Amino acid sequence: MALPSTSILANFNTTAINGEQNNMNGSQCYSDKPHFWHISVLPVYILLIAVLGIVLNVFVLGVFCLHKKSCTVAEIYLSNIAAADLILTSCLPFWAVNAANQFSWPFSHHLCPLVNFSINMNAYSSIYFLVLISIDRRMALADPLSYIGISRPKYAKLGCVLVWGFGLLLSVPTLVFREFTFGFIIPFFIIFYCTIDILQALNNRIFEGLNTQKKEQKATTLVLAVLLAFMICWMPFHVTKILLLLQKAEVLTGCSLEYALNICGHVFTYLAFFNSVLNPILYVI
Repeated sequence: MALPSTSILANFNTTAINGEQNNMNGSQCYSDKPHFWHISVLPVYILLIAVLGIVLNVFVLGVFCLHKKSCTVAEIYLSNIAAADLILTSCLPFWAVNAANQFSWPFSHHLCPLVNFSINMNAYSSIYFLVLISIDRRMALADPLSYIGISRPKYAKLGCVLVWGFGLLLSVPTLVFREFTFGFIIPFFIIFYCTIDILQALNNRIFEGLNTQKKEQKATTLVLAVLLAFMICWMPFHVTKILLLLQKAEVLTGCSLEYALNICGHVFTYLAFFNSVLNPILYVI
């Protein structure tokens, strides 16, 4: 089961991992033969992300599980993000082996869609958990009176159950569109809006001389760091995806652009996955 080197792995759907050709394959600009870096550098990079992601997220989940006090709303969301990141990075070694094998899937035919499904589901879930936590922090700062009434662990747990279910639903190709674009773009802009709002609210509090509880301030700072890390890791990915859509529509043309987007598609996909390693580091700091 081949995975052409020119396919953009960022598709997060079965077409990317089972070798169906995308708009780049068959191009006259350059050969589909795997480049040296595809089968040498890329597998090592993927495996490094996988190992670091597994170790760090297991550590974070262990800390949350051994926590003596009841988890706060923010901690509930963060622990679920860690769980999603752990499952996602646990699937990446399969992609590393696949890349090292010149994009020829060496495992069971049935394992192929299962691995892709798991990556898909947990990528969705992780991002939608960030949506919940960004809305939570935004309300805590911008609308504290309303926040008091809904900021309860039981509501946070219910929200997490819904996110897991939603991630599962979005990952079933027969039930939803095979392209992930809108499934990621919409929460991306929600997170962007909430992050800007949180920064403005913090700035207003400092300007007005309002005091914030130390615990609340620490939680907000952590969440803000996680949101900013998400923006940094995922923004190049989305910009590349938009450019690919424009290229597919033949708005943008040219062999140089096609080659550059192919490289960026690989690099920025795994920069986005690096977010699953960065999150637990931020929790510890």
